[in-house]
Amino acid sequence: MTSTTFHLTSTDIKEGHFMAVAQEFDGFGCAGKNISPALHWHNAPAGTKSFAVTVFDPDAPTCSGFWHWLVTDIPASASGLAQGAGKGSLPTGSRCFNNDYGFKGFGGACPPEGHGMHRYQFTVWALPEETLPAADDASAAVVGFMLNAMSLAKATLTATYAR
Repeated sequence: MTSTTFHLTSTDIKEGHFMAVAQEFDGFGCAGKNISPALHWHNAPAGTKSFAVTVFDPDAPTCSGFWHWLVTDIPASASGLAQGAGKGSLPTGSRCFNNDYGFKGFGGACPPEGHGMHRYQFTVWALPEETLPAADDASAAVVGFMLNAMSLAKATLTATYAR
């Protein structure tokens, strides 16, 4: 039987498993390769007109977690993002917002040394509009709010990392 559940997979990261140094940030005291993993999604709900992808660390030592990547307006015809897409090779029409490192693009894992295991939630959002109604300079919190308010469905893959 074929599943009709919206689902996210990756050839580079696995649910509940430790990420490779390839996904570690290069900066903030980290010396990784800062390569976004390949992501693939399946069974988007009817009415999906675009997708968004976010990466969030709820374990960051802040009051609000840490946003590592926010991409919206991914065309509904897309079924994933290639490895390294976070360095600018996104589908035409896609839009990035500033992550909590302060730039538009993928910012890999970089938990404080000795802070323990952090979870990195890679989420794909199915959206009913082609364009997220957010200004280009919207904060990550505003983008996250809008995604939660308007998504048709979401699928999350949670990987881990520690230093």
